[in-house]
Amino acid sequence: MSLIKKELTEKNGYVIEFSIEKEVYAKAELEAYKKNIKSMNVPGFRKGKAPMHVVKTFYGKEVFFEDAINACIPEAFEAAITEAGYDFVGTPKFDLVSMEGDIVLKAEGFVKPEVTIENYKGIEVEKKAVEISEDEINAEIDKARDRNARFIQESDDAVQNGDTVTLDFEGFVDGVAFEGGKGENYELKIGSGSFIPGFEDQIVGQKIGEGFDVNVTFPEDYSAKDLAGKAATFKCEVKSLKQLPVLDDEFVKDVSEFDTVDEYKADLKSKLTERAEANAEREVENNLAEKLMELLVAEIPEPMFEAETENYLRDYDTRLRSSGLDIKTYMQYTGLTLDAIRAQLRPQAEKQVKIRLALEKIASLENLEVTEEEINEEYTKIGAAYNIDAEEVKTMVASDDIKADLLASKAMALVKENANIK
Repeated sequence: MSLIKKELTEKNGYVIEFSIEKEVYAKAELEAYKKNIKSMNVPGFRKGKAPMHVVKTFYGKEVFFEDAINACIPEAFEAAITEAGYDFVGTPKFDLVSMEGDIVLKAEGFVKPEVTIENYKGIEVEKKAVEISEDEINAEIDKARDRNARFIQESDDAVQNGDTVTLDFEGFVDGVAFEGGKGENYELKIGSGSFIPGFEDQIVGQKIGEGFDVNVTFPEDYSAKDLAGKAATFKCEVKSLKQLPVLDDEFVKDVSEFDTVDEYKADLKSKLTERAEANAEREVENNLAEKLMELLVAEIPEPMFEAETENYLRDYDTRLRSSGLDIKTYMQYTGLTLDAIRAQLRPQAEKQVKIRLALEKIASLENLEVTEEEINEEYTKIGAAYNIDAEEVKTMVASDDIKADLLASKAMALVKENANIK
């Protein structure tokens, strides 16, 4: 297997010719024969027992060509493209040139573009100032109180706006109960706007165990056409009221490792500050990435964008599956086609390609390097994140991909270190 000739064409295209030695092809053809012969009938022979030369005479001499050549191409092409010194992208188009002696093929495709980027040091960006308010701390405390709340069936307290209740109700139009208008122990937060306008307002002031009527009119554009615009009466009863625990030292001891409210609030503030700082840093890096895209000069071939869009599509499908859906079911629910989803993902994919090219160029210009130790540390981190052994990660993720990611991270760190952050 060897490179015969190479040529770069306009807009980062290439054409190469390479050979597959006849001995290599013959071995692949024999494997193709072994794989297919069991299903082949040749007169005068039991099914699957005809010799290869007889099969080729009966079916044609190229009967096994497609399987054999497809088995040979990956290794041969990889060797040729490496010898040519091209960093190819996307999937090339292959054409047969000759079958006289060695097999000669032509491949046409695209290479990574030449990239120019200047003035990547000293980029001006703004960083959001981090200041945690008392309201933000109280909001976190309210979440903890809500998680530890309980429903009570006995209380003289009247329902207030913002309370959560369980409710029994049944709706009537012209004195007749209608379908879908009944609920039992329905959990409802008053003021959430979950029910039609005016419904929740009339629950305010009611007490547990006391029956009452709610009189409302369905909106004219209500989804159930037989109810749209009609007056209705709901027979209701509040069954229970969600009671939030009092914020005191005992509550703090129950939900945290702290003993006092002040200690608990101080810890919440620290964690919220840390989270806000991380978000602010991510925003800085996003803004730096946007600036780098503006500084990038390159004629990027379309297959790079297409390939990255497909990567995003696969990730999208994986995320859907983790939530119990798959992309086919999602399309049925939304009415979207695969092409429509690709169109939605394309802008972010284009950004990713441009940012990656910019960071790769910066890493090259700055002679950044990644050590084997750093690669192994990254494998360990990935393994810890997914609770699998680092050696197993190595079978799933190529070291070249890890190296490329680490180089990009180092390049971004350099850009950030040299940026003018206000």
